[in-house]
Amino acid sequence: MSPLTVLGVFCGLFLLLFLSEYDTHNCVPRKSVPYQGNMKRFRAEGIWNYSTMLVQEDLGLLLLGAREVVYALDISDISVTKAEVYWGVTDEKQKDCQYKGKHAEIECRNYIRTLHKVDNSRMYVCGTNAFSPTCGYMTYSEGNLTLEKTLEEGKGKCPFDPFQRYSSVMVGNYLYSATSFNFLGSEPIVQRSSTSSLRTEFKSSWLNEPTFVYMDFVPESRNNPEGDDDKIYLFFSENAVEYDFYNKLVVSRVARVCKEDMGGQRTLQKKWTSFLKARLDCSLPEPSLPSVVQDVFLLRDADWRRSVFYAVFTPQSCTSDVSTVCAYNVSAIGRLFDTGKFKTPVTVATSHVKWVMYSGEVPTTRPGACINNAARSQGIMSSLDLPDKTLQFIRDRPLMDEAVAPLTGHPLLVKKGAKFTRLVVDNVLALDGERYAVLFIGTEDGYVQKAVNYAGEMFIIEEIQLYQNPDAIKTMRLSISTGQLYAGSDYGAVQMPLSDCGRYDLCLDCVLARDPYCGWDLSAGLCSAVANSTYASGTPSYFSRKMIQSLKDGDVSKCPESETVKPENYTLFPGNNIKLSCTPDSNLAEVHWLFSGQPLFSDTKYYIYDEGLLIHNASAEDAGRYTCESAERVNGRTLTRTMAIYQLQTHPEGSEMTTELPYGHSTQGPEEPHTMDPPEPRRDDLRLVGLQVAVAILSLMLVGLVAWNLCKGQFKKSPSATGQLKDQSGNYMHIQNSDSEIKQLKPTPVHNANNNHGAVITFNGNREHNFSPGGNLLTVDGLGYINDESEI
Repeated sequence: MSPLTVLGVFCGLFLLLFLSEYDTHNCVPRKSVPYQGNMKRFRAEGIWNYSTMLVQEDLGLLLLGAREVVYALDISDISVTKAEVYWGVTDEKQKDCQYKGKHAEIECRNYIRTLHKVDNSRMYVCGTNAFSPTCGYMTYSEGNLTLEKTLEEGKGKCPFDPFQRYSSVMVGNYLYSATSFNFLGSEPIVQRSSTSSLRTEFKSSWLNEPTFVYMDFVPESRNNPEGDDDKIYLFFSENAVEYDFYNKLVVSRVARVCKEDMGGQRTLQKKWTSFLKARLDCSLPEPSLPSVVQDVFLLRDADWRRSVFYAVFTPQSCTSDVSTVCAYNVSAIGRLFDTGKFKTPVTVATSHVKWVMYSGEVPTTRPGACINNAARSQGIMSSLDLPDKTLQFIRDRPLMDEAVAPLTGHPLLVKKGAKFTRLVVDNVLALDGERYAVLFIGTEDGYVQKAVNYAGEMFIIEEIQLYQNPDAIKTMRLSISTGQLYAGSDYGAVQMPLSDCGRYDLCLDCVLARDPYCGWDLSAGLCSAVANSTYASGTPSYFSRKMIQSLKDGDVSKCPESETVKPENYTLFPGNNIKLSCTPDSNLAEVHWLFSGQPLFSDTKYYIYDEGLLIHNASAEDAGRYTCESAERVNGRTLTRTMAIYQLQTHPEGSEMTTELPYGHSTQGPEEPHTMDPPEPRRDDLRLVGLQVAVAILSLMLVGLVAWNLCKGQFKKSPSATGQLKDQSGNYMHIQNSDSEIKQLKPTPVHNANNNHGAVITFNGNREHNFSPGGNLLTVDGLGYINDESEI
């Protein structure tokens, strides 16, 4: 194949991918909160992998498991350590682990992977212990954390590999775990550790190279007229056995077992008789490979039938960066297991096994069902009494034919960007008397997305940056009593409040945030937490008058009128390049500029971008009033408000050429040039500009390849003799020099209540600069004419 053909195919695929991503559904957070150093944090020198957490609200502790140590931290301030216990490996264990081919300082250490509450002051803890998993009990008493001396083998309870996903849950005194049973990690197992231990079969039809994600307990025997048993639910992904695919296809699963399962009498001795699994469906609108489940959270209800599993999924294809969130009702999962069709393996030509829907007779005592009143009426009092026909059926056919559909029939949230890693969910009572599920979703770059569903619309309230440097969130926990979220990663733990209502200064911004935790207090004139009001004690009528909150509609009509924006007066000097700052408070808002009441659009004269308006080579005709307006769509309505007003006046001729800064400061004489970053294009132009750049690059590549084929040579392009301006990061941006002489910009000092404006910076032709943090205009010599947006 010729180079031209290869390049043509590449270009076509590249453009196809680019255009397909251009139309991808995406949910944008309304507000982005950058890294804040005032958050409570915990990190110990030389300690890594803070990936196991246990919230002990009765003790006021957050138990944090890391590599070779467990910390007891103050639940209200995790930077305060109450106690700690070190649990290292012996030299003998470490050498044995290294002899087996593992890294001595990374893998052959003791990583704490299990922390479960046993009673008020006692915890169950397990560690990898240099690929020799070990478990024991730990107590907290009188400010001391103590690991009991009697330890037990953790095989089947805790993974050998410190970086292998696994899950476990403590029910009473019994540990249910899903992990690997051997050193190589090739024998997956779902096990109950008790006096009557049970485990899964080592068969690919039961578990086929799984990655375990989450396990939890649902008390389905409570108020159950059928006398059914409690259930343990397990979420994982594995290689599919039911699909014919040229490569291994990963699918997401949910499985369950019965709490009182005792195994079979002859068939399935000491094995689960109730193990059933089904595929989880969380499909994207467009055709794609099945998404892979990464984490699950059970939002419990007083009636277990209304409890909901929330799950985050990521793509298994490297060409996609779209994460999703789906919700599954516990009752819907139960109905599928109790009444759905089974899949069965059949042998076709060339001894190939194919899985199809089972259409034969199902045993009367339904395979995989728990012991209920109907079974007891037939004399079956436990799984030991189940007939062999039922046990043989479930041994060979643990897979259901149908998939579990999401509660809403489709994903709750579809988000493009950094992949989701973990999630927790809080159930919040709002001022309208309804409860809302607020999702806190961790990402691979250390952000938390705070989202809620309003009448079928998923709304991301805000995204908060927890770590200064990108760091994947590996564990998350909630404390309802303290209203705090805890996140752990390889490099440390962070404590974040579930809400920060003080972030919203105006009533309009507070209501448009649509945060169930927050409302505008009319009497205090500030955005405050709803939970702090006595509404929680049952006086909604009072707070419907005193506090404003409109979650579904985003209705700001009840807000008091905000203070009128005062115009800022400045003197215009012809020939200058002028920047007028205006940044909206919301990522969902669009900025519109008006000049003397008429709309402005980007062209060779004006350039509108995220930080404001740039007027190139200003003239006397540019004097007048400039108004920056923010337009935000809320529930089908557009809300417009004025963000800033600038009044530019021409400078009278003959004035002294000095640069005066606001608040009475003036500067003269040569100084070092001030660096400046080029303006970023507007958000709605980014994709279009990117597409134009991609097409231009590919066109140049095609031309270059044609020329190479013709001339059998190479071209070198010498750098153009353009001016260079060095920015703060040490990078250079090339700006075409202008022949026009720089003029002076003389602002008239004016105070304004708005705080979203930048500083005044003026550059003179002799590379002098003047800077004031309180101003709003920027003039730069030598920008040249702006022919299109790509030159900015």
